[in-house]
Amino acid sequence: MVYPDFDSKSAALYQRARKVLPDGNSRTTIAIKPYPIYLAKASGAEVIDVDSNHYIDFNNNYTSLLHGHAFEPVQSAVKSQLKKGTACSFTTELEIELAELLCNRVNSFQQIRFCNSGSEAVMNMLKAARAFTGKPKIAKIEGLYHGSYDFAEVSLKNRPQDRNGSTPISTAYSFGTPDSVLHEVIALPFNEIETTETLIKKHAESLACVMIDLMPQTMSMVSPSNEYLQTLVKLSKEYGILLAFDEVISFRLGYSGGQGMFGIEPDITSLGKIIGGGFPVGAIAGRRDVMSVFEPEEGQSARLPHGGTFNGNPVTMIAGKTAMHAMTEDKFEQLNDASQSLKDRVSKIFNDLGVQGQVTGTGSLFALRFHKRPMHKFADIASTDVEIKFMDHFRQYLISNGIWMGTAMAGCLSTATSPAHIDAFCRVLKDGIIEFKNDLPNQ
Repeated sequence: MVYPDFDSKSAALYQRARKVLPDGNSRTTIAIKPYPIYLAKASGAEVIDVDSNHYIDFNNNYTSLLHGHAFEPVQSAVKSQLKKGTACSFTTELEIELAELLCNRVNSFQQIRFCNSGSEAVMNMLKAARAFTGKPKIAKIEGLYHGSYDFAEVSLKNRPQDRNGSTPISTAYSFGTPDSVLHEVIALPFNEIETTETLIKKHAESLACVMIDLMPQTMSMVSPSNEYLQTLVKLSKEYGILLAFDEVISFRLGYSGGQGMFGIEPDITSLGKIIGGGFPVGAIAGRRDVMSVFEPEEGQSARLPHGGTFNGNPVTMIAGKTAMHAMTEDKFEQLNDASQSLKDRVSKIFNDLGVQGQVTGTGSLFALRFHKRPMHKFADIASTDVEIKFMDHFRQYLISNGIWMGTAMAGCLSTATSPAHIDAFCRVLKDGIIEFKNDLPNQ
């Protein structure tokens, strides 16, 4: 195949979609130009589009599919549940069982509250922090994505020059964001301990929480340093600020999520993606006293009322329970080993071809970058306009050769990813680098 192909069915569907959908879709993240590719079917690690083109999927619905597409145990469990009901104004035992499974895996999870997306989970995590502490402000790292919520979006599209000295400026992501939102969010510099410490101390009396992602996709899958994380732990305890982890993506790093891998217990965590087994899901998990904000007190409403028509619905609960139950400690180890093999081979390709490139990430998550500069601070990690343009072009090459990755050359593996799939990825990557060697940035 060749992408783009304006005579394709996908191109025609896009023109049809634009008549009834803004930009022809409902997800900014899948809106590739000049048109998105339309799915026909998917199984395991492979996808077929409406033009019968085949792809190996290294995106897995933006990291949410631990077992790839149409995982048979989830299919069977969901089919069984569909006969019993899909959603109702009752609770089910399945909700308890998935909550028990997750709480048994993660030390900091004493109680859980389910919702329907990672964005909802982050939103309610921040609201819970405010309700528990009685403080209005939150602190977050500049450039990190935390879903679609005004407060969580602040500073998302920051550039390295959006600074007042060493202090990041709180900027709006969406037009129309009230200035009052910007005043309630303190942007912190990634991995810059001294400035971060100064800002947290300055705003400590009004800070409800400090939020961080342990494996931020918008930061090239570069993790915060252990020293930086320990600084956040120390300051949050010292000043009565909740430490809030966004593990919507990083929970796939291991059996106990990113916090298990890093050995840090936050006060509250937002979850999504993998815990739904391929169905819409979100969750807030944390200490019992913090989670009590969702619980009505005698004669009064909860400090944080929280409803949702599809919260804890039995289809999502049984899909999530089945997918997570199949993901044992051994399975996580095998998945992460396979991912490390891919990363080692990609590094070798860069070295053998003598090009400036590196692969980042931990566990089953990875990202490709076409430079070799150290990536520690935001200014080093942020891709230049030239790099972004090249990555978009190179992604089109990968698509044309049957490799599906996410935006900004980010990817992940699933348990359905085979050695043959990794072989194909490395072969296409190597051929592409050779073909575009004269166009590579930073050479």
